[in-house]
Amino acid sequence: MKITIVYDNCFSREGLVTGWGFSCLIESVDTPPLLFDTGADGTALLYNMKELGIEPRRIGVIVISHAHGDHTGGLFSVLEVNKHTEIYLPASSAAIIPGRKVTLVREPLQVSEDIFSTGELKGIEQSLVVRTSRGIVVIAGCSHPGIRTILDIASCYGKVCGIIGGLHGFRDFACLDGLFLICPCHCTQHKAELRRFFPDQYVACGAGLELEL
Repeated sequence: MKITIVYDNCFSREGLVTGWGFSCLIESVDTPPLLFDTGADGTALLYNMKELGIEPRRIGVIVISHAHGDHTGGLFSVLEVNKHTEIYLPASSAAIIPGRKVTLVREPLQVSEDIFSTGELKGIEQSLVVRTSRGIVVIAGCSHPGIRTILDIASCYGKVCGIIGGLHGFRDFACLDGLFLICPCHCTQHKAELRRFFPDQYVACGAGLELEL
């Protein structure tokens, strides 16, 4: 399974556009690519996709973590070029996109093979639970419901071994003990502390980062 950071505040590859927001692509052998969040700017998102060799027309599923503009801003730009993708939105967004298959997510559910939604937690945000060869990896947009809450739900699918994404307001470092991958992105406020506490597990996030799991 391959996870590519498409949009982030920072870059891992020269020549990509950065911006406040988050988006990543999940690819596996047997299922169409899944796009998680769409950043704040559609033009930048599509530019980065082109530079990374990502064909937006191939995306089979789009999952939006929560209805903040830095995670939804590129959605309609992708939909303009992709006429068939399924869309999973948190139920609180109550969005209707004419002509599209939209699932409003309240409870945990399976999105595609080996990829699950935590369900909408605390009425604001869903995260993804991804079953990889290394164990369960959580992908979060901003983690507004709290990392412990998200990890508790994710642990129902197996042993959690990694987390990728925004860790907004996060300081509960002890709850990450035992993970092999800690990749804080976007709105994470204490990256330096995370790098210091988890030097072997820490992976610097940025647009263009590719992880094989």
